[in-house]
Amino acid sequence: MKNLFRIGAALMVAALVSACAVNKDVHTDAQVAQAAYVHDGPPRLTLFTMVSNETGAGAHTSLMVNASQRVAFDPAGNFRADQIVTKGDVVYGMTPSRTDFYTRYHARKSFHVIVQELDVSPEVAELALRKVMTNGAVPQANCARSTSTILHSLPGFEDIPVTYYPVKLAEAFALKGATSSALYEYDDDDKSKVLKEYNAELVAKQPNG
Repeated sequence: MKNLFRIGAALMVAALVSACAVNKDVHTDAQVAQAAYVHDGPPRLTLFTMVSNETGAGAHTSLMVNASQRVAFDPAGNFRADQIVTKGDVVYGMTPSRTDFYTRYHARKSFHVIVQELDVSPEVAELALRKVMTNGAVPQANCARSTSTILHSLPGFEDIPVTYYPVKLAEAFALKGATSSALYEYDDDDKSKVLKEYNAELVAKQPNG
C-alpha cells in the first residue's frame, strides 16, 4: 500500500512539474532583431483557435499581432525549430509564407483551426505587440488564459473574459466584429516530421558562408 501511495504521489508531482514547464529560449536578442518582419497590411489582431473535430472542444489558442512588426504569440505551443526564431513564446518573422505554414501546421485530421481577424488602431496593435513580447513563456494549459489576459488589458477589449477555454475566448473575440474562417486538413496528427522538413528547407535557403 505504501508503495502504491509513493507511486501515486510521484505521478502527481510529475504531472504538476509538466504543467508548470515552459518553453526554453534558445535564440539570442540579435537573432530576434534579425528575424523581425514588417508586414504592409493594416494593424491587426489575429486569433487562432485549434478545435477538436470530434468533440468541438478547444485545444490551443494563439494570437498574431501586426504592428511595427508581425509576430505570433504562441503560448506553450510546439511550433519550434532551430530556424524558427522564438523568444518568450513569441514567434518572430511571421511572413505570409510562415503564417500560412503556421496555420496549416495546426490543422490535422483531429483538429481544425478557426482564424479570426480584427483590424485595430495602430496604438492598440503596438500595445498588444509590447505586451506579447514582454509576457514571457507560458506554462502548459495556460494558452487561452495568457492570451485572454493580454486581450482583456487592451483599450476597447476590457469585456473580453479571462478564461482557460479557447472556444469561449473565440466566441468573445467574435463579438468584437472579427471576421472568421476555418481551415480543415487531414494530415496525420504527428506534425513533427513536417516541422523538421520545413526547418530543413529554411536551412537550405540560408546564404553560404
